[in-house]
Amino acid sequence: MTKNPFDQFSKQFFEELLSPFGEVRINYEIPGEPRFVDIWFIPSNQTTTSSTELGILARIAENPCLLEPFRKQPTAIEIHSCIFKLYHLEAELIRDAKRDEDTISNSELPQLWIISTSCTDELLNDLPATRDEAWPDGIYFIGKILRVGIIAVNRLPRTQETLWLRILGKDLIQKQAIDEVVALPKEDSKRLEILRLLSKWKINMGLDNEIDSAEDRELVMNLTTAYLEWEKETEFRGMERGMATGMERGMERGMERGMEIGKETERRSIIENLFLARFGEIDSELTAIIQPMLNLSAPDYAALLLQLSNLSREDLLARFRN
Repeated sequence: MTKNPFDQFSKQFFEELLSPFGEVRINYEIPGEPRFVDIWFIPSNQTTTSSTELGILARIAENPCLLEPFRKQPTAIEIHSCIFKLYHLEAELIRDAKRDEDTISNSELPQLWIISTSCTDELLNDLPATRDEAWPDGIYFIGKILRVGIIAVNRLPRTQETLWLRILGKDLIQKQAIDEVVALPKEDSKRLEILRLLSKWKINMGLDNEIDSAEDRELVMNLTTAYLEWEKETEFRGMERGMATGMERGMERGMERGMEIGKETERRSIIENLFLARFGEIDSELTAIIQPMLNLSAPDYAALLLQLSNLSREDLLARFRN
């Protein structure tokens, strides 16, 4: 179970989008096997996903499925591993049904979806994976009875129904998808939460990786767009809350206080999450330096977030104790 920033984001991303429509199991351990499924989704019998909300992802989520996202084209061994997990899980479900003297239909067995930022013609030919005219370009299937689909994000058409898959792409594809998320109506329930997850991905990039490759720099630039929009939106919502509570004391004072409350609340949440990721816990010493960190100017605060992965606990405490 890797702590790779993309791995963290993709799991939280699918959990956010799919949890209203069924059960999302993250890092599910296959019984009897030292293997973990990235995302196992089981649709609810009471609700159905809306194509207007999730587009193609709604069709994927109509049936139980395993989702295995890759930041680069998977190797043959990685594809073997995904298929291995699918059939071991299938065998476990069939055993459970027999144990309960029940039967399980084909529609109750999971479909595997391998989601890759790109796929070459060579890989698709070697599998072989073929198009199904009922699905958009970029979505392929291996045979008819294997229940294995491959999504090549770089081949998906740029349409609203593919947005929630293109957000997992790279370079220009991802940039366009992020711009489309930013442009969603402010009242869209998913907009702010996805911006928050993208912002968290950006922060984790600074914590867990040395940003020295052109690809990583491009990724940070793409995520920065989401981060700035998320920060602006949360400050605005904080201002609105402050206006509501400060109406009796005057509109101007309420607006100023609201912006302060919103900014401090979000900063505190970010710092606490970073401490947990960096040090494993937040003890009394770390708690004592949170407020001085909250008091930093915006440039100093941003610089500190980028430096945090290189600061030891002792350096950090020494810097803010006094």
